[in-house]
This record gives sequence, structure tokens and C-alpha cells, in this order.
Amino acid sequence: MPPLLTIEGLNVRYDSQRGDVRAVDGLNLTLEEGETYALVGESGCGKTATAYSILRLVEPGRITGGRIVFKDRDLTSLSEKEMRGVRGGSIGIAFQEPGAALNPVLKIGTQVGESLRIHRGASRKEAWREAVKLLASVSLPDPERQASSYAHELSGGMKQRVMLAIALSCRPALLIADEPTSALDVTIQAQILQLLRKLKAEYKLTVLLITHDFGVVAEVADRVGVMYAGRLVEEATAGELFADPKHPYTRALMAAMPADGDDGRGKRLRALPGNAPDPVHPPSGCRFHPRCPDVFTPCADHDPALLPLPGGRRVACHLYDTERR
Repeated sequence: MPPLLTIEGLNVRYDSQRGDVRAVDGLNLTLEEGETYALVGESGCGKTATAYSILRLVEPGRITGGRIVFKDRDLTSLSEKEMRGVRGGSIGIAFQEPGAALNPVLKIGTQVGESLRIHRGASRKEAWREAVKLLASVSLPDPERQASSYAHELSGGMKQRVMLAIALSCRPALLIADEPTSALDVTIQAQILQLLRKLKAEYKLTVLLITHDFGVVAEVADRVGVMYAGRLVEEATAGELFADPKHPYTRALMAAMPADGDDGRGKRLRALPGNAPDPVHPPSGCRFHPRCPDVFTPCADHDPALLPLPGGRRVACHLYDTERR
């Protein structure tokens, strides 16, 4: 069975006074039907730009190259009218900032039912009734009353549930969840992750999860892609990645995580040295080499390919290139 989503050579650029910002640079990845794929990395690494490019929502940026094939259709070649049929219909998205994404002057039920009216031709009454059912499906308490509420009357966790209801309103094949647990306390985070697992099973979803939190990855991801400076530097199953991270950047990210339990008390966090590279003028060779503890001769001169390793995992590092060693 072919992948549900294939991204080939994706390039996303943003204009700046200093030149083009290379937000995503030659990205290749696939999403298999029914899996949860987590895209992780530091802020500014390109993971959100990647997610938004799937729905062609990168303005004021632009997609300058590559293909995004979803169900055998290249989304980069579709007209804007055709893309409106994809957004919210075949692909749903829960945005990172639900408070900013929700309309402050429309009732929650109206916003949840909007996709049903656009994509399914539902009447106002039908859309409202279905909106209440959707709010109940995402475990929002007293969904009938909350449907008549406005965004400012809801807590952060409740707004996130509303975003998930909107994203799932037309039963999409793919759900993009952009930092779904950010700015939430740990109890609400756990509830949202449990809800994601429930909804994935109930709606038979494929999920693209955007996050910087390896704790979230460990909870819900099947496979993981690690991004750095607009490029994929490592890809593996979640189990493989946590058991044996290959790329020095992945190891550094994991070392910077706070430890759980008594063993982590009083231990100093290991900060990642140096600064993220200039996205307009990135360093030559491997973009991580100025910060890498394992840097050696070819790293500054040669751009590493994304090499296949046993078990289907991939890593972009000269340490694993026998021709460079």
C-alpha cells in the first residue's frame, strides 16, 4: 500500500531584508496510513513550516520546490479552489495557538459547524446539532452549553478540545496537530494526549504531530523525524530513537531533557552549546557541525546525505558514511 502522504524535496522560503530564509530545505518524508508521525526539533527548525506547507498555508512564505503527494494528488499543483476542498475536508489541522485561531465574536458551535456547512452542505441547524456531538466526542463538559459560549469563556484546555473538534468535523484522513499540549499544565496535557489516542482509534486517523517535547513523543508517536535547520537529520521508530539515538543533534536534545523522578533531582541540565545557524546563510557542509561534539574532517565541507540504516531508520551524519570515515 502506498504512503498516505509523501513529501519529496520540499523547499519553503520566506523573504527578508538579508535574503531568502530557508525554512525548509530539501525535505523528504512519508506518512503511512494509520500511524502517528512526530516531527521534533528546536524552535525555528522548520517543523511547523513543513506542516503548514501541506495545506499551502505558508504565506507570506512560498513553496519554491518539491512535491507533496496526498492520496496520489500533488497538492502543490492544485488550484486554490481545489485546495479549499482539501483543507478541513481531507486534511484537518489543530493550530498551535487555539486562542488566536478561534474567532472571538462567533459562538463555538458556529465555528465547529462551519466546515460541515462548507464541505458537507449541512444546514445551520444540522451543523449546530453535529457541532454539539463533536464537542461531546472531544470530552468537552456540557457540550450544549459550551456550543453557545465564546472563546474567551473557555480555558486553554477547553479551547484545544474545540480545535480538535473543528479539525475532525469532516472526518479527515490526516490530522495535523501543531504543538497540541503547549502552554497547558501537565494534568491537562495528559488529558489531551489521552484524547488524541482515543480520537485516532475512533476516527481511524493518520496523525502528523508537531512538537519539541520528547515526553509527548514517547506517549503517542509511532515514528519520529528530527529536524535541524530546515532538514531532516534522523528518522526512526519511537522505540529505536529513545533506545539508541544516532545523530549527535538528537542525542544533545535528549540530554537537555529534565529527568523524571528522584534520580533527576538536583542535576544540572545539559544545554545544547552554540546557537542555531543563520537560516539565510547557513554554514557549509553539515549544518550542525559548528555545535557538534563529534565533528571531524568532512563535516564542514560536505553536506551529509540521509543514509539508510538497518531496520529502516535514516540518519544524515558522516559518522555513518563509510566513504567519509
